[in-house]
Amino acid sequence: MPENTMNDPVPVVRDIDKIYPHDGLETQRKRFEKLRDRFSETFEGKKPQFIARSPGRVNLIGEHIDYSLYEVLPMAIAADVLMAVRAVNHTASKEETKIRIVNMNPQKFKDGEFSVPKNGDIEIDSSTLQWTNYFKAGFKGAVNLLRKANVNFAACGMEVLVDGDVPPGGGLSSSAAFVCTSALATLRANGLREVPKKELVELSIVSERSVGVNSGGMDQAASVFSIRGDAVSISFSPELYAEALPFPKTEPPITFMIAQSFVAADKHVAAPEQYNFRVVECTLAAEVMAAKLGLRLQADSGPLGTSLRGLQTAYFESGKGGDQKDPEEQIKTVLSLSQETLGQPEGFTRGEIASFLSMSVSDLEKRFMEKFPVRGERFYLQQRTHHVFTEALRVQRFKRLLQSPPVDANTALLPKLGAILNESHASSRDVYVHSCPEIDEMCKIALGAGSYGGRITGAGWGGCSVHLVPKDKVEAVKSAWEEKYYRKREPDITEANLAEAIVVSEPGHGAML
Repeated sequence: MPENTMNDPVPVVRDIDKIYPHDGLETQRKRFEKLRDRFSETFEGKKPQFIARSPGRVNLIGEHIDYSLYEVLPMAIAADVLMAVRAVNHTASKEETKIRIVNMNPQKFKDGEFSVPKNGDIEIDSSTLQWTNYFKAGFKGAVNLLRKANVNFAACGMEVLVDGDVPPGGGLSSSAAFVCTSALATLRANGLREVPKKELVELSIVSERSVGVNSGGMDQAASVFSIRGDAVSISFSPELYAEALPFPKTEPPITFMIAQSFVAADKHVAAPEQYNFRVVECTLAAEVMAAKLGLRLQADSGPLGTSLRGLQTAYFESGKGGDQKDPEEQIKTVLSLSQETLGQPEGFTRGEIASFLSMSVSDLEKRFMEKFPVRGERFYLQQRTHHVFTEALRVQRFKRLLQSPPVDANTALLPKLGAILNESHASSRDVYVHSCPEIDEMCKIALGAGSYGGRITGAGWGGCSVHLVPKDKVEAVKSAWEEKYYRKREPDITEANLAEAIVVSEPGHGAML
C-alpha cells in the first residue's frame, strides 16, 4: 500500500457486493434495508443521505506493541459499524446545532441528543461509560480537522442511526470501528466529498483517547486501510505507514478462525488497572532506560509522548550502538539492554522510578498518570519490555514468511506461522499478563484438534483468540470447542450463539461510504 494509496480517499460504493463476502451478501442486503427503513420511521419519514461504515479487526501478530510504535499485522473482518446519516443545516442565527443519535438496539443503547456550540467544543465526560461518547469522540476529531482548514467552520446538525455487529468487549475493536465511522460520517455530512484515509486514521487515533483510553493506532489503521483479501502491515515510526500483505497460496489454504471466549473485556472500564497501566509501564520503561543510558528521548506519537521505539532510535542515533542498520538486530540489542537496565523481577515502585528520572513522585504522576489515570503500585518494566521487543521480532519473522514463503510452503509454512502464534500467546500469558484462563484453555483445545497455533488477540483479559487452522481441520476445531468449552460453560447455548462465537474469517475491506 504505497503512500499515494494511503492518501487516497475512503471509497464510495453503490453496491455492497464490493464490501462483503459472497456468502454473506443476502444477510447484509436485508440489514441495510432494515437500517434505511428504521431511519425513516425514526426521523419523521426522511431518508438517510448516505451510510458510513468501518469494520472491526483481528490482529494476527503484534499484540500490545502499537503504542510502543512497533509494527503490527492485523486484518479487517466483515463485522462492522454502520451509520445511516442525514445532515441538518442550521440557520446562521442559531448559536448551536443539535445531533440526534439512535441505535438499532434501543433497549440496550438509549437514544442520545446533544448540542454543539457554533464556535465551541463538544464536552466528553470520559468518567462515564456512555455509548454516545464514542460518537462524540469521532465527531470532535472531525470538527477539529475541519476547523484547521476554516477557522470559521460551524458544524451542521446530524440525524444518525447506528447498527453494529462487532461484539463489544470481544477484542475485535468495536470502539475503534465506532469512532472511525462517526468521524467519517461527520466529515461527509459537513461537506467533505473526499475523505483521505490517512487523515481519517490519524484523527481517529487521537479521538478515541478522549474517551479515556491510551489507544495506540493499530485498530483505527486496520479499520480504514485494509484491503479485502489481504492482511495489512502497519508501522508508526518515523510516521504512520501501511502496506497490503497478501497471503501466499497454499494447499490446504491459510485459514484463520476467530473464537469468542464470552469473557467480556471492556478496556474502557478496566483501563486504569489493565490497558492504560500497560501503556504507562512501557512509557516509563523507555524513560528509565534512556536515563540509565544517558539518552535524550525525542517527543513522538506515542500516547504519552515517548515510546520504546523512540528509545531504540535514540540509542542508535547517539552512536552508542555502532553502525548497526538492520532493524531486527537493533531490536535484539535494545532487548539485551532492557535486561541489563531494568533487571528487577519484583518490579519498581513509583518512588524508585521517580528517583531514576530525577523528579518527585507527584511530578511523575502528573507527567505520566494524570491524562489517563492508572491504579497500581508496582511497575514491571523489564517484563513489559521483554514482551514488546520479542513480539516486535515475531512480527518481522511472520511478515518475512508471508513475503518469502519456504519452497515447500504446503508443508512447511503453516507450522512455522503457527509456532510464532504460540510463542506470542505464551508471552501474552506469562510476561505481559493480559490473557485469561478461558483463552488459554481455548488455545489448548484448538491445538489438540489440529490447529497449527493460536493466541489471544485484542486488548486481552478476555475477548477473542485467533487461530491458524488448516482448512480440512476447521470442523474438527469447531466441534472440539463446542464440546470442551462452550457447552461446558453454558450447557444450553443455542446454535445461533455458537454460530456467532466462532468465525472462519477472510480479510475484509476497510472503511467505506
